[in-house]
Amino acid sequence: MFTSILFPTDGSQGASIAFDHVLDIAATHESTVHILNVANTRKDAVLRMQGEVVDVLEREGEHHVRDGADRAQERGIDVVTAVYEGDPYSSIIEYAESNDVDLVAMPTHGRTGLKRFMLGSTTERVVRRATVPVLTIRPDSDSSTTHPYRNVLVPTDGSNCATAALAIGTDVATAEGAALHLLSVIDTRTLGVDVRTDIQISLLEESANEILEDASAYATNAGVESIAETVEYGTSIHQTIRSYVEDNDVDLVVVGTHGRTGFDRYLLGSVTEHLVRTSPIPVLTVRDESASE
Repeated sequence: MFTSILFPTDGSQGASIAFDHVLDIAATHESTVHILNVANTRKDAVLRMQGEVVDVLEREGEHHVRDGADRAQERGIDVVTAVYEGDPYSSIIEYAESNDVDLVAMPTHGRTGLKRFMLGSTTERVVRRATVPVLTIRPDSDSSTTHPYRNVLVPTDGSNCATAALAIGTDVATAEGAALHLLSVIDTRTLGVDVRTDIQISLLEESANEILEDASAYATNAGVESIAETVEYGTSIHQTIRSYVEDNDVDLVVVGTHGRTGFDRYLLGSVTEHLVRTSPIPVLTVRDESASE
């Protein structure tokens, strides 16, 4: 599935917790893990001080990646380490593209301050811009990580980006032997209160069911054995998805970074951002390769 995984780390406790999940995935699928630390030399304070401060950041970076490498090697996982200088977000993107990485895995937040980059904002920028899938993991007491995955959820609005997420989600479900859950959420905020509401509901349901039928046919042809199709209504798309996650013991959400808008589609982009920030389980975001900046 994913033969090469990039894990950027700032040495924080959040990064350490997320790394455990990454090692579980790598051990199961015999993946090579690339451990990257970026010394944020774009900060004004670092630019003014230079010299010794940069050296300290580099030494700390070497310590963080070496610690990660030791943990990976203890489990028999192949590992590559690197320490970069510069802007964390662009360095992560550059490394992933230069080293043919299949997946970037990151915690949703980490340490901040002169000696650490703000992993939260960095993660969000990587999610928006990376051309490869990005797995985000919330490293706090309310989060839950399980591997191998048993239930994989793919919310879909029928957009190209959602279709790209479906392809990855299907691959994950097949490789993990997991059940695949397909969900289409109808945003009730778009519905009025006049006599045409029933007609709108009927059209929305018809469109949602067509999207699910197409997605299910794709997954079936790809070899997924257990598939559930569900249409839900809600005033908040991301909260409806989270409720589905809790009610169905979902272990992983696979979602596109962008989606369609308009009468019969919700804005998947903003939904994805909410999920990355708040989901108690890992979220795998997928970008449509044909999408422009």
